[in-house]
Amino acid sequence: MMLRSAFAIFKRDFKKFLSNPFIIMMTLLMPIMYLVIFGNAMGGTITHIPVGVVQEVPPYNDTPLFTSAAYQLNHIDQTDAEKMLDVTVYADEAAAKQDLDNGKLSAVIVFPSSVSNDNAVRVYLDSSDSITPALVEAAVNQVMLGLGAHNPVLVDKIYGDIKYIQFFSVGVIMMAIFSATMFGGGIALIKDRENGIHEGYLVTPIKRSSIIMGIILSGTVRAFIAGCTIFWIDLLITGIILQSFQDFLLVLLVILIACIGVTSLVVSFASRFATQQEYASVIAFLNMVLFMTSGAFYPVIGMPGWLSWITIINPEYYGIHALRSIILRNQGFNVIGNDLIALLIFSTAMIILGIVTFRRTLE
Repeated sequence: MMLRSAFAIFKRDFKKFLSNPFIIMMTLLMPIMYLVIFGNAMGGTITHIPVGVVQEVPPYNDTPLFTSAAYQLNHIDQTDAEKMLDVTVYADEAAAKQDLDNGKLSAVIVFPSSVSNDNAVRVYLDSSDSITPALVEAAVNQVMLGLGAHNPVLVDKIYGDIKYIQFFSVGVIMMAIFSATMFGGGIALIKDRENGIHEGYLVTPIKRSSIIMGIILSGTVRAFIAGCTIFWIDLLITGIILQSFQDFLLVLLVILIACIGVTSLVVSFASRFATQQEYASVIAFLNMVLFMTSGAFYPVIGMPGWLSWITIINPEYYGIHALRSIILRNQGFNVIGNDLIALLIFSTAMIILGIVTFRRTLE
């Protein structure tokens, strides 16, 4: 009797599974996409690292060491004939360092104005990630060895020794934001639809745009609380110390804007689904794609071209870049301004999409 009842339950649930081709497709697609996305987003060959080279002055004439080293650095090939470094020659050391501070360069290499082997080559590295600095340092040593130059190479990690846990911890803030939104705003919208609550709104003065805005607001508050909580935990675990109270306020601003963007995205997706099962399968896939291509695990510069384009429309990428700029590099609006603008544009587009999609679902 017990086995017969269990078999009846099995048949019922399995028929439900087979009756929904969308769930079957997502069940098969998820492992394949994990292989493709994760396999290419992690551990790819990093190429085209932007670096600046400059010679000390005076004198103002380029030395043979500077000319040869700059050329060789710009022609170090990685796999598939891709360059490792994109070299920009500067005439002024201060200008090169300013671009390094503003995030336009990953390193500045200063060559001595004298050919004497006693004069050091100075390398200033953006040490906010644990991968590209080592590559740049190795490239400089390789070129100096190839040229037969015996000048000492002095390395200055301008942001100190950033551990991988500190690099990754910033991405965890975005993970917390997405998780809170996924279980907050999106699920709330689906539950209300399953309970027939939204249909009740159609005979009330409340506009459907107000429904979406209200759900986004609620989800944003939840996500903001989660993001701030993880931010404080990150500081305690990793030992990161913010340089000023202004940095703290900037972090809160970025978290808030990122919450609006991610919540708007999730709610716009949720407005298209009638059941939690379909929503969960799609949102898990979306979470994987966005997080893997956000630069949370590995620098975006190491992703293949066909994958890195996703970062252009990925709100998590802009949020993580802005948070890293503040938390690890002590940078301000001059660097994160474009990230905030991109997040605001994305949020506006997703809010509009959510309202339009929600109307189509009901009509």
